[in-house]
Amino acid sequence: MHSYKVWGDRCMKPCTMLLNLFLAMLVLFCCASPVSAHDVQVRKSIAAGTFYPASAEHLSQLIENYTRAAGNTCPYKPQGMNLRALIVPHAGYVYSGPTASYATYLLKGEHYSKVIVVGPDHRVGFEHASISRADAYETPLGQIMIHDDAHRLRKENPLFKAVDASDRSEHSIEVVLPFIQYALAEFSLVPIVLGPGDSDAYTDAIGDIIDNDTLLVISSDLSHYMRYSHAVEKDRETIGMILNLREDALGRNSSRACGINGIRVLVTLARQRGWKPMLLNYTNSGDTAGSKDSVVGYAAIAFYGGPMEKTFSEEQGQVLVKLAKDTIEKKLGMKTGETALPEDALKDEAFQTKRGVFVTLNRKGRLRGCIGSLEARDTVLEGVRRNAVNAAFHDPRFNPVAPSEMDDMEIEVSILTEPKPIEYTDYKDLLEKLRPGIDGVIIRSGYAGATFLPQVWDQLPDKAEFLSHLCAKAGMEANAWKERKLEVSTYQVQYFEEPE
Repeated sequence: MHSYKVWGDRCMKPCTMLLNLFLAMLVLFCCASPVSAHDVQVRKSIAAGTFYPASAEHLSQLIENYTRAAGNTCPYKPQGMNLRALIVPHAGYVYSGPTASYATYLLKGEHYSKVIVVGPDHRVGFEHASISRADAYETPLGQIMIHDDAHRLRKENPLFKAVDASDRSEHSIEVVLPFIQYALAEFSLVPIVLGPGDSDAYTDAIGDIIDNDTLLVISSDLSHYMRYSHAVEKDRETIGMILNLREDALGRNSSRACGINGIRVLVTLARQRGWKPMLLNYTNSGDTAGSKDSVVGYAAIAFYGGPMEKTFSEEQGQVLVKLAKDTIEKKLGMKTGETALPEDALKDEAFQTKRGVFVTLNRKGRLRGCIGSLEARDTVLEGVRRNAVNAAFHDPRFNPVAPSEMDDMEIEVSILTEPKPIEYTDYKDLLEKLRPGIDGVIIRSGYAGATFLPQVWDQLPDKAEFLSHLCAKAGMEANAWKERKLEVSTYQVQYFEEPE
């Protein structure tokens, strides 16, 4: 039997690879030709031989064994849904490998041209985020080329920089790569090590480089060095927050998870894009290869979604808000001539896509008008213009807006995903399937129907109260949702409002 080291600590383990250094120097001095400035710069493995086997053969065999075992208990993939993101642990494989391999099981047979791996900073201590200068990452299973988006983020966004000390010592990205390499034939990598920073800014930047051919992987362990029973209790609480997409409850406390910043980014993206989380497996080091006196927790969680619809940046959203305001003011005769919007702002190709659009007007904290379309029958630009006029002048619940009101009018533009019907057995099942703060809800019965945007959950956080008010809005009895079967659909939104 081949023997090799125990692969890493339960969370992390410093390693000094003197042999690798010697061999690298030998190759450098014995190379027959000089190194060209155009040669690929490779970020070499620092964890092979400690966190996982250094031999490609034994590493592959170990992952295969773990993956085969994971397949016996892995939940079924939801029908009609695509795997969009994963949370995967990054400890030594003897500790977290059985849980991390659930990701490999799900990924086998899938294809992604780009994989974004977000891991935490354990060793250096820096603000914002680090992206390697390298052209490729290397593990015993081969090299992975760095995607152009990684270099673009580092060069164009001040939140992302190269921290060479982190690149030389951080294991959180590298340790999860062999599981992905084993399953995916070919992909490019965006490696991001997150330090403390603005979670919303991280979310916007990472969200902007996610498309239908992208997988997002968050590398994180859970609680650290608690007694077994206390760790299980805390980890189950953290997992519950993730599964319910409660980004606010997760906070910034790294005692819940070393990769808490990345998890918060993922949970926010899931809320925005309607991704549905599913727990694949939970263990801790006391279940695998360690003592129960002091354990580290591990979870594998998948996030599923349908085909992704175009998402809009904050900058694009502000253009739409200004367009809505400009349209209303022109209708009131307050503006003449050209729009005050930036030159060419409305020529953005994204605005030519067809989507459902709502425009909401609030004044002094109270609703002043809200009209929109649920179906994607207009382009985004057409929808904003038409519904801005309708919200201001044709909402039957309110008098038309007057010029004197515009100084303190708050305008909000919502871009909708395609509504999807909910299949439910009874009213209890319906309540269980609704997600406060995430889902916009449509109800229909015969000719009666109404919708509430997801923002309405802020005023009506109780699910039963939310549905009762929605039934009343549709002209039904308040308890109709409880007393008979209604047609119910949900959708998600991106919404934008003027900055304060």
